[in-house]
Amino acid sequence: MSLRFCPLLVLKLASVAAHARNWYRGRQPDSGRAEAYRAAFYAEAWQDAATHLGASVELLGNDILEIRSGRAYTRVRENTTAIDNPMTLAVASNKPLVYRLLADRGLRVPDHLEFKLKDIAQAAAFIARFGGAWVVKPANGAGGRGVTTGVISTFDLVRAAVAAAAYEPTLLVEQQFEGDNYRLLYLDGVLVDAVLRKRPMVVADGRSSIRKLIGSENRARVEIGGKFACVLISKDMDMRRTLAKQGLSLSSVPKKGTVVTLKNVINENSARDNLPATRLLCDSIIEDGAAAANAVGARLAAVDVVTRNPAVPLGQSGGVILEVNTTPGYHCHYYRQGEGCPIALEVLSSIFGSPIQPRPNGKPEYAPHERY
Repeated sequence: MSLRFCPLLVLKLASVAAHARNWYRGRQPDSGRAEAYRAAFYAEAWQDAATHLGASVELLGNDILEIRSGRAYTRVRENTTAIDNPMTLAVASNKPLVYRLLADRGLRVPDHLEFKLKDIAQAAAFIARFGGAWVVKPANGAGGRGVTTGVISTFDLVRAAVAAAAYEPTLLVEQQFEGDNYRLLYLDGVLVDAVLRKRPMVVADGRSSIRKLIGSENRARVEIGGKFACVLISKDMDMRRTLAKQGLSLSSVPKKGTVVTLKNVINENSARDNLPATRLLCDSIIEDGAAAANAVGARLAAVDVVTRNPAVPLGQSGGVILEVNTTPGYHCHYYRQGEGCPIALEVLSSIFGSPIQPRPNGKPEYAPHERY
């Protein structure tokens, strides 16, 4: 595909159209119910944490909770807290800046290039020079939205850049690495929890198209509620690229029992796709994650690592650090295969300076959650 036939105005108009489609999908009733489940999940998590610490909770409005313990108080809204200052949040939301901070400390990050739609030719030359598969995403945090994996050609790049620009004008193209995604959660430099996050998938029944299977999965998520998932699976560029790599499309009817990976982007997976992973990690990876959180200056940080083998250092497996999130989601830590981890309790205890009372087995006391 020649970029001479992609005037900047056309690209911008296409991006505006993508933004309008995203807005419309977000207005659908099921999307609203998923957002309500998300708010309810966090409200319950904070209430449980406050109760454990003997604190009171008051709803101020707009999902903002005020939690008081004696004269001390803090305010939270879902996964947003006051534990990190606005400057730390601003640094963490800028992915190119984070990569630079990490690289300066000798940590492994993907080869990458920051660009805008007007620089699409420069980005095309960049991926052509190195070859292989690439990921295009908004340069400032978007929670997995607008991210496309498996970008190889200039045509792929243009389509992915238009999709990403619907969320943020500054874009990032970065080298794609094979391996599993591990989320390491740190609080004040200490690893609190780690989760192996599998890609979202469906199992074919031999009769339904992938499009219908996704519809059934989303309906099930709405019916089961927030304990299973707080988001719905969206049909986007990453889905189409991931299906195409498997020789499939949304209209395909796979053989019964076939496990179909829907996306490479992890954010829309469910509780059944998450597994406890702390014991799988080698000391080197844990130390790298702590160093990444420190480089950003975050007290609370979720460090996303991609590696083929978590038992060896990233340099040995060819793995990298992908993200440092300062307002990480808590859902994958609470609801997953096996026992959950009470992140809200850990965070609130740190804010109030209240030590968590251990149970006889050495773990903090909290209500166990269902297995999937």
